[in-house]
Amino acid sequence: MSNRSNKPVCVIVGVGPGNGAAFARRFGSEGYRVALLARSTEFTMALAQEIDGARAYACDVADAASIEVAFAAIRAELGEVDTLIYNAGAGVWKNVEEITPEDFEQSWRINALGSLLASKQVIAAMKQNKRGNIIFIGATASRRGGAKTAAFAPAKAAQKSLAESMARHLGPCGVHVALVIVDGIVDTPATRKMKPEAPEDAFIRPADLAEVVMGLAQQHPSTWSSEIEIRPFREVW
Repeated sequence: MSNRSNKPVCVIVGVGPGNGAAFARRFGSEGYRVALLARSTEFTMALAQEIDGARAYACDVADAASIEVAFAAIRAELGEVDTLIYNAGAGVWKNVEEITPEDFEQSWRINALGSLLASKQVIAAMKQNKRGNIIFIGATASRRGGAKTAAFAPAKAAQKSLAESMARHLGPCGVHVALVIVDGIVDTPATRKMKPEAPEDAFIRPADLAEVVMGLAQQHPSTWSSEIEIRPFREVW
């Protein structure tokens, strides 16, 4: 049964207990119907119960058919998408001698190809409505290749270039495309465990990042940002 309403729809691709959950809560608090996409629905089903009008969908961003099925369900149940936040991202931390071709391809599929496939599910309706937001959550790896990012950095660089190309093409159609380059340690239970000695202000708070993303979604076309970067002051850059 459809629960469609006149509320705007926000799709968050890649929802976990960090940034994805923070995006969901922030957009939900602003009155959006929120679609929560992740490979497993164990976490997202519980999160959806906390947010009025939210729904969880299983989706593997490395699989074109899985993305198509998920977005077809979103359109049928919630309506056309007003804001797409592509938060899926993964990589292995190995050098060029250590990575396998499979590592390289999988990182590209999740970070770059998934960005393209998800975007193509929403562009047509956004162009028709002459409005919409497509926001990619990127990384500083897109700007430089570290010794241990032989698979991750090229994938994030491809995502960055895709975002720039899309912004140039879709801006005249009323569609705002933006890339958020996240530079720092996101505050999650896992990162706290990995860095127990790090001071409080060394971490990026997901709720604060969500405020940045909400601000992007609310920008007027005369002052659109196509790329921004965020970091704690302690981060070396």
